[in-house]
Amino acid sequence: MLGSGLGSYADTLEDRVVVPYPEIPHMAGSAIEGHAGNLVFGRAEGVPVVAMQGRVHLYEGHSPADVVFGVRLMIRCGAQVLIVTNAAGGINEDFVVGDLMAIEDHVNLTGTSLGGRHEPDLGGTTPAPQFVDMTAAYDPQLREIAREGAHALGFNLREGVYAGMRGPAYETPAEIRMLRSLGAHAVGMSTVLEVTAARQLGARVLGISCITNKAAGLGTEELSHQDVKHAAAKAHDRFCSLLGAVLRRIE
Repeated sequence: MLGSGLGSYADTLEDRVVVPYPEIPHMAGSAIEGHAGNLVFGRAEGVPVVAMQGRVHLYEGHSPADVVFGVRLMIRCGAQVLIVTNAAGGINEDFVVGDLMAIEDHVNLTGTSLGGRHEPDLGGTTPAPQFVDMTAAYDPQLREIAREGAHALGFNLREGVYAGMRGPAYETPAEIRMLRSLGAHAVGMSTVLEVTAARQLGARVLGISCITNKAAGLGTEELSHQDVKHAAAKAHDRFCSLLGAVLRRIE
C-alpha cells in the first residue's frame, strides 16, 4: 500500500497489469492529489506483488469499510504480507525530513475502528475473527528484515510508534505534545485501520513511514500537502531501494 508521494514505486514493477480503481466493483477512488488510484499487479525482485497506488481516507468522507476494502481485496488475491507505507510528520525531535521509520506499534486516534459485527466472508479458509488481536500488529521479524536491508544500503532505519489521526487538518502544537506524551514518534492520517484489517485476515504487516515534515510546533514552516509530496519524492529512491532489499529477504 503506497502512500502520499510514494505511488510511483508501482511503476517499477515488472510484467505490470494496471487496474484502475473505478473498474473494480465496490472500490472507492481517492480524490487526493498524489494518489493515482490503481491496483497494480507485477513482480519485484522476483516476488509476485500487488500494489495499491494510492488509498482512500476517512477524512474524504469514506467509511471504515471503504478504507480497508483494498487491503481485504489484496489478501483475497493471495497476498500474505502487507507492506503499508505512509507520509508522516515527525514527533521525535531527532527525526529529520527524509527519514524512513519502521512502525513498531500504533495508536488509533481516528475515533473509529472496524465494525463490531462478525464478518464471515472476508477471504481465507476460516471466518475472520470479530475481535482482532493487535498484540503484535507489526511483525517483529519483518522489522528485523527491514533493519538489515537498511543497514546493507548504508542508512539507519528509524523505528517508532505511529499515531493515526482522522484529519484532514494537521495537528495543533498542543495535540503534538499530547501525542508525544502518549509515546508516539510520528503522526499521520491513515494506516491504522488498514493494519487492523490485515491482521483480522491473518496477514503479516510491515509498516514504513516516510518522515515528510516536522510535526506542528517543532519546525518553523507552515505545513502543506505540496511540501509533504515534495519531501516524499526526494526520499523516493531510498524508499524503493529499501523495499527491494526487504522483498529479496522475504523471498
